[in-house]
Amino acid sequence: MLSRLGSLPVESRTAMVGNVAGRHASPHRGSSVEFAEYRKYVPGDDIRRLDWKAYARSDRYYIKEFEADTNLRAYFVVDGSGSMLFAGKGEAKVAYARRIAASLSYLLVNQGDAAGVSICTEKLHLEVPPSRRPAHLQRIFDTLADLEPGGETGLVGALHQIAEKINQRAFVVILSDLFTDPAALSEALQHLRYRKHDISVFHLMDPQELHFDFERPHRFVDLEDGTALVAEPSLIAEEYQAALSEFMLSVRAKCHDATADYQLVSTDTPLEPLLREFLIHRIPKGK
Repeated sequence: MLSRLGSLPVESRTAMVGNVAGRHASPHRGSSVEFAEYRKYVPGDDIRRLDWKAYARSDRYYIKEFEADTNLRAYFVVDGSGSMLFAGKGEAKVAYARRIAASLSYLLVNQGDAAGVSICTEKLHLEVPPSRRPAHLQRIFDTLADLEPGGETGLVGALHQIAEKINQRAFVVILSDLFTDPAALSEALQHLRYRKHDISVFHLMDPQELHFDFERPHRFVDLEDGTALVAEPSLIAEEYQAALSEFMLSVRAKCHDATADYQLVSTDTPLEPLLREFLIHRIPKGK
């Protein structure tokens, strides 16, 4: 799968600020082949960048500026709360999140960019800083493999911490079921947006959470705080679907307000077409 996806680049939707030359647009001016703009000459500028044709037309000195290209730094924020353990009839949400984070990390490092991971639970925020070294991938894979979800979510606090900690623009990928207060989530996303990060959200849901296809009385247990409820599914299905729809519409709206790239993902979705569509969607028009 990675070999087939390797022909597609992982692109940034916004200008990035990296520490080495790369393939992604930078907000700074540099020496790439892409022309950016003219500016007036000031003493000390490199005269080799003077545009003599512009001088012939205007009798004034102008400097040609070009776009700078830089590398991309990606942070994969994986929700480690207890609800990520849920697996109705297939793969647990946390297992699906692991595969997305691991696959995209591999593709990023393979194209010369940096990848890191942050695991957030109620009491723990474990971070593996981004690196471009291929050997760094094993550390990311081990961290994801060792993740044992439990307790309530610490996603909102972790996002605020990441927004404050990352000094330069970065690509922040959130992998979570987003079971948190939408208003608090909105504040965290707006914090990331204010810091000019490129945000992508994979909203991971199990098919049974989406369709509520239970046929007999069940004891429903909250995997985060342990509370339980015995109920007849047919009696609460309509109310459940209404509450779920309201929640998901609110979450989607909060993500769009923060200009985050939002995707609702059912964990029975094959991974390769999901990632292929994600990568193609991020390629700038004209490339």
